[in-house]
Amino acid sequence: MKTAEDYQSGQILLIDKPLNWTSFQVVNKLRWEIKQAFKIKKIKVGHAGTLDPLATGLLLLCTGKMTKQIDSFQAQIKEYTGTFVLGSTTPSFDLETEIDETYPTEHITKDLIKDTTHQFIGEIKQYPPVFSAIKKDGKRLYEFARAGQDVEIKPRIVRITTFEITKIQGLKIDFKVVCSKGTYIRSLANDFGKALQSGAHLSSLRRTKIGNFNVNDAISIESFITSLKV
Repeated sequence: MKTAEDYQSGQILLIDKPLNWTSFQVVNKLRWEIKQAFKIKKIKVGHAGTLDPLATGLLLLCTGKMTKQIDSFQAQIKEYTGTFVLGSTTPSFDLETEIDETYPTEHITKDLIKDTTHQFIGEIKQYPPVFSAIKKDGKRLYEFARAGQDVEIKPRIVRITTFEITKIQGLKIDFKVVCSKGTYIRSLANDFGKALQSGAHLSSLRRTKIGNFNVNDAISIESFITSLKV
């Protein structure tokens, strides 16, 4: 059983983030539970890379002195699995917002889908979604988006080393992506739809790896809380 000193000196926690939780909610919940369990007033807890509320999977949390290592963990390569839906787009590029446009898909073949992935391998220019937590002029981009305000978004260079189609079922495309820090899989979905001369949005996303850390070794929030009481 770990002690308060263990968490203060620094721990790495592998959490399998559930659907509809923000990364900050997970951090706040675990910080509160650690403080309650050990009757301490203060403990540093941070995460090494945000997951959207509609994404699940590996969230790497650091406590105490280990929070100094967060930047190095954030810089590590990430692996994701998920599903794109072809033929329609949303303003947020995922299911946070409603479908706003539909597109033809009759011309899209399995070969075209697989061949199009090659366009996205290597260093690519990517525009982050307007519905994102990136800051501009002191505000989050999603604040501008929700207020209906247009805002200029600058592209960033990201690297995709693997973009593999694992299953094609009608308009639903399952994939695996290995990519650099700062890559938005929602933006990849939107750009992939455009490259197919159609549209696409992200319907599910799961982060499976951060560097050498694997979601198979992660535990649920409930399991972590239980471990504090053993």
